[in-house]
Amino acid sequence: MPELKRLHAGHAPAVLAFELANRAYFAASVPDRGDDFFDQFTDRYNALLAEQEAGICAFHVLVAEDGSVFGRFNLVDIEDHTAELGYRVAQHVAGRGVATATVRELCRLAAAQHGLRTLRAATARQNAASQKVLTKAGFVPVGPAEPGHLGGEPGTWYQRDLVFQPDSAILPGDRLRDGDGHR
Repeated sequence: MPELKRLHAGHAPAVLAFELANRAYFAASVPDRGDDFFDQFTDRYNALLAEQEAGICAFHVLVAEDGSVFGRFNLVDIEDHTAELGYRVAQHVAGRGVATATVRELCRLAAAQHGLRTLRAATARQNAASQKVLTKAGFVPVGPAEPGHLGGEPGTWYQRDLVFQPDSAILPGDRLRDGDGHR
């Protein structure tokens, strides 16, 4: 069973393999990271870890039993109990509910571990899959996203308000863990 883990230095080889294997797939829906990203991967990766250590961001990877990465799920620009959510999943697990389930889990972690109250995410208009993930995970559209924020593509901002409940860690929009799924 895949596990959502906080990014650490030991994940670097698997993250690089994930990015390389899915580069063309990702480029179909989000701007390509470019050759420089891969040429300077070690430096960029270390910079991400430094940002995480500083508390500016919280990076996570969905790790398969064999150690490979199924997805990246990030909380960036953490400030004033708010963060921006970003994510990407491997092509071979896309369309199977993996992104939705993991975004929901990250919402729980955002409230419980980081004290966040609000998450925002931007998605390009043509990225229907991401819009579906966000909606199923309890996000609602709140306004237009500037093309500059999405690599030149027009899009929409989505938002989810988090309410941490220490006894159950259930958030609005999530199904109950023990029961029939109804509130």
